[in-house]
Formats: sequence, structure tokens, C-alpha cells
Amino acid sequence: MNSPPINSTRYIYGKLCPRPFSTVLLGTLACIYTLVYTTHMDDVHDKPLVWLGSSLEDLRAFPPDARRLAGYQLRRVQARLMPSDYRVVKSVGPGVYEIRIHTRLEHRVLYVARMTEAVYVLHAFEKRTRQTRQTDVILAKRRFAEMLNLHRNAKES
Repeated sequence: MNSPPINSTRYIYGKLCPRPFSTVLLGTLACIYTLVYTTHMDDVHDKPLVWLGSSLEDLRAFPPDARRLAGYQLRRVQARLMPSDYRVVKSVGPGVYEIRIHTRLEHRVLYVARMTEAVYVLHAFEKRTRQTRQTDVILAKRRFAEMLNLHRNAKES
């Protein structure tokens, strides 16, 4: 098996990636490093945020440090990246994720990003116990159904 030349280059996602190492693994790591540290979030076309129900007001009621962290994580989602700390919430619906915000208190933001046109923020709340309150889950399910209706109506028109 012939190895590629040491000074060969290649393109990944439209970015020129130098390939300074002779092995495939190290070359791939160099390309990933180049992508991560030379691609800026502003270069990516963002998905708009669609706030369902009172989710925006609920998020604005967070303490300043939690609000800042939530905004940063939502910005990552808009740029088609995953949040730093998240989990899938299958109990609400398919494609629903929960951003976990750890400050002095625990906060959560539920969203759906699988739709091509926008990121839908379903619910934002403070988590006071280990298990999510049933009222929060029911509210998120109702907003998920609302989001599906909005998506269907947008496709029809």
C-alpha cells in the first residue's frame, strides 16, 4: 500500500488542510485541527431561532450567568454544532434535545434543530429536583405538537 506524499494537501468542507504527517491518522487529525481552529462561527449561515410559547420570557427570567451560558449554547445550535452538555429527550418527541446549564442552580432549554428552516426552542425552565417535573414535560410536548403544525403549514404554503 502506497502512502501519500508528506507534503500533500486536501480539502475538507472547502478548507485547505495541510497534510504534514505521513500517516493517514495524523493527517486527518491535522485537518480536523485546521477546521476547528480556523473556522469561525460567523462563517456559517445560521438557522434562526423560533421561540414557542413563553420560552423566550422563561429564558430571560434565568439569572445572568445561566442566561449567558444558554445564549452561547443556543448560538452553537444555530451554527449547526452540538451544545457542550446535552441529552436527547425522547419522552417529548423525536429530535428534541435538552441543553443542560450548570450554575449555582440547574437550568434546562429544550429545542428541536432537525428542521431545515429554524431551531425551535420549546421550553426553558429551572430544574429543582433530580427528575424533570411532569408539568414541564407536558408543556414541552404541547409545544412540540405546535411546532409540527407550524412546520406542516410552512411546507404547504
